[in-house]
Amino acid sequence: MTARPLGAPRPASLRTTAAHPARAVRCPHCHANPGQPCTTRTGHRLPQPHPARLSAHTQNVACCPTCQVEPGTPCHDAGRPRPTVHHRRYQEAEDTR
Repeated sequence: MTARPLGAPRPASLRTTAAHPARAVRCPHCHANPGQPCTTRTGHRLPQPHPARLSAHTQNVACCPTCQVEPGTPCHDAGRPRPTVHHRRYQEAEDTR
């Protein structure tokens, strides 16, 4: 048995992977600050961002091939704003990673 001192750093093979890029924006659902994970009402941290945060991130980084809007502009259907972005815009955001 190998003894490691308490508080020793975790081996690199056991460290978690990089954070999701959607953490760069504030979550509109749970109001988590940029860089912080999304949480539930009781304060539990979620491993993945809320769908609203994913949509906000996608809106900020990708152009929409469906409605032809630039990053930062919400998607629309015939002039009516959508609550989320088009599916193809999510694909564009994945390609920019």
